Amino acid sequence: MLQQVNGHGSGSAAHGGESLREDLQEFLGGEAPLQQLDDLTKVNPVTLETVLRCLQARYMADTFYTNAGCTLVAMNPFKPVPQLYSPELMQEYHAASQPQTLKPHIFTVGEQTYRNVKSLMEPVNQSVVVSGESGAGKTWTSRCLMKFYAVVAASPTSWESHKVAQRIEQRILNSNPVMEAFGNACTLRNNNSSRFGKFIQLQLNGAQQMTGAAVQTYLLEKTRVACQAPSERNFHIFYQIYKGAHAEERVRWCLPEGATFSWLPHPERTLEEDCFEVTREAMLHLGIDAPTQNNIFQALAGLLHLGNTRFVDSGNEAQPCPLVDDAQCSVGTSALLLGLPEDHLLETLQIRTIRAGRGQQVFRKPCSRAECDTRRDCLAKLVYARLFDWLVSVINSSICAAPNSWTTFIGLLDVYGFESFPNNSLEQLCINYANEKLQQHFVAHYLRAQQEEYAVEGLEWSFVSYQDNQPCLDLIEGSPVSICSLINEECRLNRPSSAAQLQTRIESALTGRPCLGRDRLSPEPSFIVLHYAGPVRYRTAGLVEKNKDPVPPELTRLLQQSQDPLLKVLFPADPKEKSQEEPSGQNRAPVLTVVSKFKASLEQLLQVLHGTTPHYIRCIKPNSQAQAQIFHREEVLSQLEACGLVETIHISAAGFPIRVSHRSFVERYKLLRRLRPATTLGGHGLCPDGGRSERPPCTEPATLRGLLQEILHALPAPLHCGRTKVFMTNSTLELLECARAQVLEQCARHIQRGWRRHRCRTQARQRRAAVLIQAAVRSWLARKHVRRLHAAATVIKRAWREWRIRMAFLASEELDGVEEKHSSQAPCSPSSSPLPLAQTRLQGAITRLWPLGLALANAAVGVHGFQRKLVVFACLQLPVGSPRSCTIQTAQEQAGVLSIRALPQGSIRFHCRKSPLRYADTCPGPSPDSVTGLNQILLERHRPGHV
Repeated sequence: MLQQVNGHGSGSAAHGGESLREDLQEFLGGEAPLQQLDDLTKVNPVTLETVLRCLQARYMADTFYTNAGCTLVAMNPFKPVPQLYSPELMQEYHAASQPQTLKPHIFTVGEQTYRNVKSLMEPVNQSVVVSGESGAGKTWTSRCLMKFYAVVAASPTSWESHKVAQRIEQRILNSNPVMEAFGNACTLRNNNSSRFGKFIQLQLNGAQQMTGAAVQTYLLEKTRVACQAPSERNFHIFYQIYKGAHAEERVRWCLPEGATFSWLPHPERTLEEDCFEVTREAMLHLGIDAPTQNNIFQALAGLLHLGNTRFVDSGNEAQPCPLVDDAQCSVGTSALLLGLPEDHLLETLQIRTIRAGRGQQVFRKPCSRAECDTRRDCLAKLVYARLFDWLVSVINSSICAAPNSWTTFIGLLDVYGFESFPNNSLEQLCINYANEKLQQHFVAHYLRAQQEEYAVEGLEWSFVSYQDNQPCLDLIEGSPVSICSLINEECRLNRPSSAAQLQTRIESALTGRPCLGRDRLSPEPSFIVLHYAGPVRYRTAGLVEKNKDPVPPELTRLLQQSQDPLLKVLFPADPKEKSQEEPSGQNRAPVLTVVSKFKASLEQLLQVLHGTTPHYIRCIKPNSQAQAQIFHREEVLSQLEACGLVETIHISAAGFPIRVSHRSFVERYKLLRRLRPATTLGGHGLCPDGGRSERPPCTEPATLRGLLQEILHALPAPLHCGRTKVFMTNSTLELLECARAQVLEQCARHIQRGWRRHRCRTQARQRRAAVLIQAAVRSWLARKHVRRLHAAATVIKRAWREWRIRMAFLASEELDGVEEKHSSQAPCSPSSSPLPLAQTRLQGAITRLWPLGLALANAAVGVHGFQRKLVVFACLQLPVGSPRSCTIQTAQEQAGVLSIRALPQGSIRFHCRKSPLRYADTCPGPSPDSVTGLNQILLERHRPGHV
């Protein structure tokens, strides 16, 4: 950061003066720190010399953009710098939270305008005015801005809208090469000089997406078709078709290799703009198909051949001027390409039709050689001007959106730069007049309007002197007498125009005007206008004729008879169409001149600009040779003086570019009161509930002022409050936006905290409800399972009881039968002894309790293993001693009851098969391995040797 040259020193005044000079010399001599100054308002002191040195240092370091307060200064690098305009860099500037903190660039201006359009505070239409001399890089700057807007303003959500956005973007970008091919030309100062002015309106919808565009053109320099200055060329499109046509197209358009055309000077020069395929592809994207393109290029080739039509003086005034020897072929070729009859074309160029008398009698008068050349040139200019206007209408119909589909727009104004050539005519007068109007708009908007507004608002302000170009505008367009009014009056007079007479009239009528000069050493009649960019000498010869822009009615009728499909569209045979005829006698009507039409369109443009928020880009040309790394200080200094850049820097550095009405300021920044504690706000503190209560809308001025003071006390940066507006700098606005973002972040955190608390509570309630539901379901399932078990147990118990009763009944029946049988049989033999007491008890236990033991042995649930055996022993009342102490005798050793049942009445085999408890020896049929049930358990338990 540079030291303040005018700062306070700690020594004496003499020492301070030496220090001041040393600092100034160090500032002016050292270029290393100058390269780092990205804003010229930081230059100290702000003079033409210091600004010039800063721009030179940055230009030699390949830094081509520098801020100058409210204006961006763009130096033409005169070399390709692809990384400076890459899509990645566009996204970087678009995604930056504060693009102003990045390096100065045209993308900064583009992003600022785009954010202003989508701003919720005051969404206003934006405009970017790109100004500068011819060759300073205005067309390239406008082209890069269009690419930037096409990238950042095309963010659709659906695939269908994405395709629509891509198509619109492609058509908008393709309009550039077409407009440049038909409207730009190579001049002394620029290889791609715009010979027309254009205002491109980029249309945005409510979501700030680009939906279309519209192009409005101003003052095409159509005289260049038939007249080119030395070392200059015609429009690019003529050279493109001459160099880029294929062999069969050359035959179709009659453009053989090596052919020469008088209206095509310097065809050997090769420029980057001589690319025919790019133009054809762009036209195809705009909806101009191949047959229509062929008709366009055929008509242009016909104009080239028309330029080779030359006449010689006729010895007899009653005879038309004959053609030169080699011009007859050119007339036939031109008539063929334009779809016109050759004889009729030649007759229209040689003979003029005059209407005179009350009966409007028609007289035919042969034209002189000069008149024949003028009519030939007029025919070519008429066709080319209609073709250019038709192309503009086609482009607009292709890229323009419906009126109800867009809400705001961003305008790009690319006009011809200030021009001063050795020979300046009506075209240069109109071009410089437009630059004067734009400079006056800049002065009125940024210089005079700001200072006047500061005074009205009651701000303490030291006024800065600036150059006002209003006297020059009064000289050109003022009322009642001005240069334009005098030229238009000469057009309305029915007399031949004289250059010397026009010069005398201008000098006598406008004498004493400070911006009018005279070159007494000039050999030809002329006058000098002291423009803001410097003096320019204009020749009076041909001014009136060019201002009239006469179109003989015979030429219009001739073109209406063309058989070419394109010319039929350009010149429809409409009987209601009134061609511009020559006024005669007392019935002459006022003629709409070129200056009048241009002035009306310029006023309309300025009305559009006044309704937008303008942004200015000043393009500077480092040298006239269009070479890189060359910086001519004298040329750049004249451009800095012309555009009033130093005055702009002074006012921008000391002024307040941001101004907002009280109501808008309160509506946007009233939430900043949260930054101040409620105890320090006094009477204007927050509400008792912490500032959450909503206040009624600010309808009364007293309430509005109270809220404004409350906000101003809570702000982190000082502001200047006027009577109706709040004034601030860009840095202050950034601080306010940061504070506002901080408050919004706090509010967002409060909202998120409340939402998270609500979500946690909801989740806890849902979790408790889920637990209750799960518990209820599990309880229901358990009860259901227990009920099923109870039901199953009841069924089992009922079945078992039934079976036990049945078994008891059967056993009692069998026992009764056995007793009766034994009582009826003989007494027992003496050898049979009664059973032992232990065996008798065992059989009794088996008889009583074998069903219970069997159930416990085969149960699915309950005790297992050793415990189960203990339960069985307890049920059977067995002794719990040594297993060897109990002996079990088999049926072979003892006699007695063989089963709990008595012997059946029938066979023993049937009894053994029926009895559930049987010993192996009792039944002869089954083997010991087939003993099952409780008897098997007892046998295993009491078998000798069993452990």
